[in-house]
Formats: sequence, structure tokens, C-alpha cells
Amino acid sequence: MKTDSNACQVASIGGRRQSLIEDARRERSAGGQPGTSRGVDAQVFEEKEGRVTLNVLFHLSNEKNGGFFKTGKIFETFDAKLLHVESRPCKRSKNSTSDLEFFVKCEVHSSDLEVFVNSLKRVVDNVRSIPEEKVPWFPRQIKELDRCNLLITKFDPEMDKDHPGYTDPEYRKRRAFISELAYRYKQKVTTRDLKQRLSSKRREVYKKLRSIYANLACRQFLDGLQKLESECGYGEERIPQLRDISAFLKEKTGFQLRPVAGLLSARDFLASLAFRVFQCTQYIRHASAPMHSPEPDCSHELLGHIPMLADKEFAQFSQEIGLASLGASQEDIEKLSTLYWFTVEFGLCKQNGTVKAYGAGLLSSYGELVVSLRSRGDRRYSTTIQRPFAVRYEPVTCSVDVLDEPSKIQTVLCETRDHLKILQGALEKLGFS
Repeated sequence: MKTDSNACQVASIGGRRQSLIEDARRERSAGGQPGTSRGVDAQVFEEKEGRVTLNVLFHLSNEKNGGFFKTGKIFETFDAKLLHVESRPCKRSKNSTSDLEFFVKCEVHSSDLEVFVNSLKRVVDNVRSIPEEKVPWFPRQIKELDRCNLLITKFDPEMDKDHPGYTDPEYRKRRAFISELAYRYKQKVTTRDLKQRLSSKRREVYKKLRSIYANLACRQFLDGLQKLESECGYGEERIPQLRDISAFLKEKTGFQLRPVAGLLSARDFLASLAFRVFQCTQYIRHASAPMHSPEPDCSHELLGHIPMLADKEFAQFSQEIGLASLGASQEDIEKLSTLYWFTVEFGLCKQNGTVKAYGAGLLSSYGELVVSLRSRGDRRYSTTIQRPFAVRYEPVTCSVDVLDEPSKIQTVLCETRDHLKILQGALEKLGFS
């Protein structure tokens, strides 16, 4: 869950406020002399006009499910302004499916800060405050993609009343099961039994789209699709296993697939591309709307994205967008997402004077593929992103080097010199000097 608010002011309740403050002050008096707000692990990163802004983390266990409402009362009591709220399964908990970790960015009165933090400690666990990061966190190793799991739920069938599967309890149950599998397996791609889910609607989608690809899809897409049909079993009669497709991509362009439970946040999705990892959904669009899905599904991934990721130039372009996103501001993430949207998702190009589609959103939706023909996006924006370092992908260790020191840059230059010597030697053997 993720919510943002620029003006989410919580009303106060006078009597309740007085009671909580008195309780917390009694606790403080019993434990020692009052100190400054920094003495209670409250790291304030902004203070203005008598109010302070801080980031608070806390755990809410299943045994204390009433703590969520009590926490809300505390924010009410102290006239807190909520600026940002997130929740996720608590990874340190033995019961990760029910225990939650909350992150709250909020603003409170300076004089109430210590009492506010102590009041939170009375109703939830592991309360702590963290400083504001100047550069947003981003993964340095491929294994750290386990932390890139923030889902956007506005198109989820559990939340979106306009979703075709909203009124279908069996579909929603199946979706929840597949999402849990993706969260549990993380980087590992397993073999799943999909035969029973292969319907006439799925065959219709493949057959109908395949019939128009020759005239509307770009050459790179057609080449990739042909290889997938001959090497991975793409066709009307079966849904290929993600594990087989991942191995195919790894061999062709170095990309690999990773199961994901739903629509990821832009920052987390783009960060995965930096490591040549494509976060791939495993559920199928609802049978009532086979030609279009309001969210990514396996038809969108397998028919739209995978054939293009089998092309080396396109795979490199996708990774460059991902690398540009690492440590970028939220404003730049939004701009990179827009670039991704109008290229990788809805991009078109000219080949032999004819406009062709290469965007996955077009290639996986019959209606949009037929009618949507627009201009290409611009790839040069990444050079203007403001951040105090550059990054380089290291394919041997599947890691990202942050080039923020002269010594690191010198190391890269030495490696580049060695590579140039190899190329120079190759030219000399061919008779070029």
C-alpha cells in the first residue's frame, strides 16, 4: 500500500489528546529527565515555524491488530499531518504474511515530538526514526531486487471496480494465489502447471494478434517471435513456462525474468532493468475481456515484451533507462517513466518508409495495435538527470558500480584500456593497423 498526501491534516480530539500526553509524560518522568527530541531516536530532518518533519518506521504484529487504529488515534491526538504512508510485509517476522512494517513521513509540533514518539511505542513495536535520504536508495547487487517489491494496486481486481475480474471471486482467488507464489519465490522462476487454465479465449488472443503482426509489427519483434515459436514453444496451444523463456533471453541478450505479484512502482521496475531483469507477471487477463487488460498480465509480457527483449539493441536501450533511474529524484523517475511509456510500451518506428509498432502495450492489444500510430520518444533525456555520480553495470558480478570517486573511475579506465588492446590486436590479425 502506498499513499501520498500534501495536506492530509488529522483532526484533534481534546480529551483524548490530554490523556495520551499525560500518560507519555508520566512514562518519561519515571525513566529520567526530559531531553531534547533527538534524545528519543527522533531524527528530525526539517524544522519550520514550530513544526518538525520526520520519518517514522514501526512494526504492527498480527497479535496487535488493534494497534493500527490506536496508531491512527495518536496521529489524531497530536494534530499530525501525514505526508506519505507505506506498508509492506515485515521481513523480520516469522509470520510475514500477517505482520506489517509501516513507514510514515509526518509533521508534528516541535514541543510534542518526544511525547508523540513515546506514545507510538505504547501501541506498536520497534518504533524508530530515520533521516531523510539525499539520494534515494537503489540496489547495488542483483539480490537486492528482493527489496524492489512496492506494488501499485489501483488496477488490481480487489480494488478497481472497473476491472473485468472485480465481480469474479474465483478469478480473484486465483490471482491472490499467483501473487503469493511470486512474492515467496522472489528471484527463482519455477515451473507451473498452466494447462488447465488454457482456454479458447487465450487461443483466440494469440491467433488474432499473430494474424496482424506481419503487417504492423517491426522487424525485430517478428524475428524475436519466430525464435520463441521455434525454441520456446510459443503458439496457440500452450502458455510457455517463464523458466524456459528466461533461459532463452539469458542466452540471447543477458536478460532474465523474475516473477512479480502485480504492477510495480516505477522506481522499483526501472531499477530491475538496470540489472537486465524483467519483472514479469504470471496471471492471465480475465476471459470476459481477452483482447485488452487494464494492467500487465502474462499475455502482455509474453506477446508484447519478450520478443523485443530478445533483440540486443533494444535490450541495451531498456537497460540504459534502468541505469538512468538509479538514485534519480522522483521528478526524474516520472520523466523516465514517461519515456518508457512512449517507447517500450507504446513506441513506433519507421522501417522502409512504413510505420511499425515495437511497444508492448500495442503488440499485446488488438485494438490499440490497429489504431494507435504515433511518433517516437526521445532517448537523450538521461544525460540531464541531476545526481552526484554516474553508474556502470558490471555484468560479471551482476552489480552496479557507483562512480563517485576518482579511484573508481581510474579502475574503469584501466579496464577499458585492456579491452581496447584486445580490439587493436584483433584488427592487426585481420591486416589492419
